[in-house]
Amino acid sequence: MKTLAMITARGGSKRIPRKNIKDFNGKPIMAYSIEAALKSGVFDEVMVSTDDQEIADIARKYGAVVPFFRSEETSNDYATTVDVIDEVIREYHDRGKDFDVFACIYPTAPFITADKLKEAVEKLSASDADSLIPVVRFSYPPQRAMEIHDGSLVFRHPEHLRTRSQDLEPHYHDAGQFYVAKTESFLKNKGIMVGKILPIELSELEVQDIDSEVDWKLAEMKYKLLQNEG
Repeated sequence: MKTLAMITARGGSKRIPRKNIKDFNGKPIMAYSIEAALKSGVFDEVMVSTDDQEIADIARKYGAVVPFFRSEETSNDYATTVDVIDEVIREYHDRGKDFDVFACIYPTAPFITADKLKEAVEKLSASDADSLIPVVRFSYPPQRAMEIHDGSLVFRHPEHLRTRSQDLEPHYHDAGQFYVAKTESFLKNKGIMVGKILPIELSELEVQDIDSEVDWKLAEMKYKLLQNEG
């Protein structure tokens, strides 16, 4: 079985300039994703998909390969993760290299560990599922969600107004760190979040969206706390 780790790191970033290579606790944030993938030992190749020469140079410095650059179509603000994955898989195929399983890893996910990636690849490979996604539980029950209508609060699910929180079914959302999928399933289904999907549950301490400078500072604090606990 051949496995590929692809780290998606384009040059453009509107909210946090040069976000993918910005310093995070002492090194470019993308380095954490590369190092975790390499250390996991489950990938035959760890590559970075980018349109940016500086990102490519840093990727190679930390041990990844950059065998080709992104096209203009997958480098703009409207390209999806699925578009990027599809391009990478097909470009490798045209070069005579095919992979049975791949992991798409985000470059701004410093909480990813080698052990989690290894667990994810092995869990998916041993199953009949199409993909695997790390998830985190909603901290507040979505069944208690409220909406504002004409200036007044309205419960979206009034039938749960008096239901004990411990009796409500837990809900989860994408942790936004990585995806693992079988290549054949991805090409057939034209996506990751279709077919049979396996979960790996993460704690809130291991998850942080990084879309602003405040998010960045929170992520650094969480990371240090995890290191201290470790």
